[in-house]
Amino acid sequence: MELVFGLLNRVWILTRLSDKRSKKMEDKALEVYDVIRTIRDPEKPNTLEELDVVTEKCVCVQELGDDEYLIIIKFSPTVPHCSLATLIGLCLQVKLQRCLPFKHKLEIYITEGTHSTEEDINKQINDKERVAAAMENPNLREIVEQCVTEPDD
Repeated sequence: MELVFGLLNRVWILTRLSDKRSKKMEDKALEVYDVIRTIRDPEKPNTLEELDVVTEKCVCVQELGDDEYLIIIKFSPTVPHCSLATLIGLCLQVKLQRCLPFKHKLEIYITEGTHSTEEDINKQINDKERVAAAMENPNLREIVEQCVTEPDD
């Protein structure tokens, strides 16, 4: 009987730890979402949140180690042939790199089936060299800045 209570107690403790970890990941995901939801669309006067390009459900956070996280974002362009999907991905990259206060790795993808060239775009927006090269282009950098700057900045 003592063995059974000991096992039940361990299960209860592990469940509580798992619940705390899940809550922590949910909180981190909301923190990430709060950063990206205000990014403005490059060609419309709306935010990505208002256009449903990003939602709370599109952000996933996994713990990698001590205070280090993997952030996975899957965004949905407004149309399957959106010519600005790469630019939106670049804006997500830039804003998160600037604004997140914790150590992280970032993966950004187009939601499967929502864009005609999603594989190519996914490769571009997750390639650090391409992102760096894009941000060296003054015209592109200006557009990104307009999209990621908060309205009251």
